[in-house]
Amino acid sequence: MLEQFIELKTRQLIFYTARYFRGRIPYQELHLFIWDTLEEWAQFGIQLKTPQNHQEQVFWHLLHQLEFWPEQQLKTDQVLQQNIQHCLSYLRGKGNIPLDCVGIRP
Repeated sequence: MLEQFIELKTRQLIFYTARYFRGRIPYQELHLFIWDTLEEWAQFGIQLKTPQNHQEQVFWHLLHQLEFWPEQQLKTDQVLQQNIQHCLSYLRGKGNIPLDCVGIRP
């Protein structure tokens, strides 16, 4: 069940993030997706903070980055945007795990 959750939410995270950076959805919609995901995660009641695999690690890292940085920074910081794109590439199966990726479960 947990693996299915991460797999589904990873696909959705890729979709929402890519659409946001293409200017197709507003930041608020991305923000609501993140909080809905965290609400659903809370229902699992998992106490272990260590992700099961690299995909889950990158998933949590990207989710945190998108929620941590203010919208203005997401739109203007090119290094941050490159890091986000690197995470997206990995989650799509088209790249290596980002070296500076520190993803833990909430």
